[in-house]
Amino acid sequence: MSAYCYRKQFPLRYTDFDFKDELSLTSLLGIIQEAATGSADELGFGYADLKPKNYGFLVVNTYGEIYRRPVFGETLTVETWPLPPRHVFFERDYRVLGGDGQPVAAAASRWCLVDLASFSLLTGEALGEANANCPYNPEKSLSVLTWKVPRLKEGKEVYRTIARQSLCDHYLHVNNTRYADLFLDCLTMAELEGKTLRSFHIAYSKQAREGSELVLSAECGGERLLAEIECEGESLTQGEFIFAPTGKRGEKA
Repeated sequence: MSAYCYRKQFPLRYTDFDFKDELSLTSLLGIIQEAATGSADELGFGYADLKPKNYGFLVVNTYGEIYRRPVFGETLTVETWPLPPRHVFFERDYRVLGGDGQPVAAAASRWCLVDLASFSLLTGEALGEANANCPYNPEKSLSVLTWKVPRLKEGKEVYRTIARQSLCDHYLHVNNTRYADLFLDCLTMAELEGKTLRSFHIAYSKQAREGSELVLSAECGGERLLAEIECEGESLTQGEFIFAPTGKRGEKA
């Protein structure tokens, strides 16, 4: 029997692209997590399955590599599967294929299952039969050397913003995909022009709720952006982004 893999297609919209006509990181994160949601629903531990127990999955890390830039009108296929749990960590990997069937990107994520009343961490046993019968797939889509994002050493504050309701999801905190925009806003259009994102790693430590003041600090050097978001002096989220040089907008990639 072949290993479990959930597949879903995503036609790309104009609103999925940024000012350089590249698929935005927020859109990429959005489609892989839509696929993850479909897979979880299929396996019996989706949002509707966990809500009566007041349980929820919260992402801890997302690491990804981008191999080429998708184009307007292209339909991407996301493949995803859960790996065997490691105590309180639930890993999930993704492959993103282009319209030609060739890889566009790959990603890996780690999640924690929590009791939403106490935010205590739960193991796979809390999922009951869904865990016992889950066809976990140990295949890795890419290698993650470390789940730790380097901390800032000489970072400078870039900007501050307030977490408004439009950033929040059904858990009433800033949705994890929206941090990509917050981090990349540490760079201007001029600084991003001539660069294309090749890899990203976002680590989530704490939640930010509506009304929280978010302080963005960053170190920018060469083709690397290292950034951190703090709230009330505590680190919430860290991000590392690696770019490669490319042509200016309108030039052939």
